Amino acid sequence: MLPEAKKPGCGMSTTLHDHHNGSFWFHSLDQQSEPIGAPDLPSSVDVAIVGGGYTGLWTAYYLKRAQPSLNVAIFEAVSVGFGASGRNGGWCMGLAFGIEPMLADPRLRQRGLDLLHAMHDTVDEVGRVCQAENIDCHYAKGGTLTVATLPFSRKAMRTHVEQMHALGFGDEDYRWLDETESRARFNCAENHGAAYTKHCAAIHPARLAKGLAQAVTRLGVKIYEETPVLEIRTGQIETSRGHVDAEVILRATEGYSDSIPSQQRALLPLYSMMVATEPLPHSLWEEIGLKQRETFGDGRRVVIYGQRTEDDRLAFGGRAGYYFGSKRIAVIDPHDPNFQNVERSLRQLLPQLDGIDITHRWGGLMGVPRNWRPSVNFDARTGFGSAGGYTGEGVAASNLAGRILADLVRAEQSDLTRLAWVGDVGRRWEPEPLRWLGAKSVEFFGDRADAAEFRTGRPSKFWGGLFSRFVG
Repeated sequence: MLPEAKKPGCGMSTTLHDHHNGSFWFHSLDQQSEPIGAPDLPSSVDVAIVGGGYTGLWTAYYLKRAQPSLNVAIFEAVSVGFGASGRNGGWCMGLAFGIEPMLADPRLRQRGLDLLHAMHDTVDEVGRVCQAENIDCHYAKGGTLTVATLPFSRKAMRTHVEQMHALGFGDEDYRWLDETESRARFNCAENHGAAYTKHCAAIHPARLAKGLAQAVTRLGVKIYEETPVLEIRTGQIETSRGHVDAEVILRATEGYSDSIPSQQRALLPLYSMMVATEPLPHSLWEEIGLKQRETFGDGRRVVIYGQRTEDDRLAFGGRAGYYFGSKRIAVIDPHDPNFQNVERSLRQLLPQLDGIDITHRWGGLMGVPRNWRPSVNFDARTGFGSAGGYTGEGVAASNLAGRILADLVRAEQSDLTRLAWVGDVGRRWEPEPLRWLGAKSVEFFGDRADAAEFRTGRPSKFWGGLFSRFVG
């Protein structure tokens, strides 16, 4: 989890420090604080949480709220929110990977519905906690639009909305917007309608991470930044500063899990790149829309995602692939060619941005499990637990996972501990070079399928079929 490089972020007016992740989100924090770095490493704690991102912070928050006497400590390699929690697209969304396949399987449908209802509630739970703890993360529950940027994709999106209605949801949860309604919300170049759900909020990711850190600190949690964990053993963690004994050890390292030898190949570190524009004038926003700060994407396989920030920028991202050997790059060079692809996609989607500057370019990694589903696990016998595997959809999912993990640690039987994520551990990823070949194949098939569909306006049966066979 130690940084491998220090690169300046495009548009930054200050020199990046070791704890700056290069993102617009970190750059726009009110205060560029130094790492907390509790001075003395404890000899022992009740609960040691490895990782200072959303999962670790939420778990600590709910543990201390439920049992204030617990001695809980978080050990973070760099600084709170340095990883995906401080770099993501800021979608607090009421969905997670793996739920929709469960809804399609009659045998698993009820379990999928339980998870989906829990995720819907989680979007509001994040908002409630932010209000209660005075965390100003620019939370705006404007919902999300999945735009049909290709005419043929309308049918699948409308069918999806109809399927959600058949499962008991109404228009207040999932709606199909015709082209006129969709363009009124988001006037992108190709807009043939959109599936809309209210169950998503736009946030400022780094403000949420830093605000949660302050909240758990007020509850008595100790946060040890600049303290990478080198190994996890039963009852003990080995850090760069020494050993710490703990009755309970919880891994919350997501895409950085490979940095711990015993956790290697548990999650695949997959990269995503983002750009942010300069603040757009009011007249341009009148043309583009997003008046409720709706988040937006479309149906392509190589995912894109965007939001209108509170200071009227467009923050936009896309997936960027995998590096051989699960290589972890601390700060992405803003001249990386992948940013050209992201910026090109944004300008094709919104040609109104002609002449508008891109001021920030950054990227980072997420954690992908072998079964493409999040999981929450705790072994009371060994005291070891973990949560993660969100595949880039972890802003809300990490809150739910943190609540589940807190209940499991406390041996609390609840509706949360009966959810399908509990104990759903995928097998480890294949060793290299098979892992690289598989990841690159998925990336290649997805790129080819998307390119063919945008070029011809027809579904890509060959490349799309290959992609589906690999991803499911």
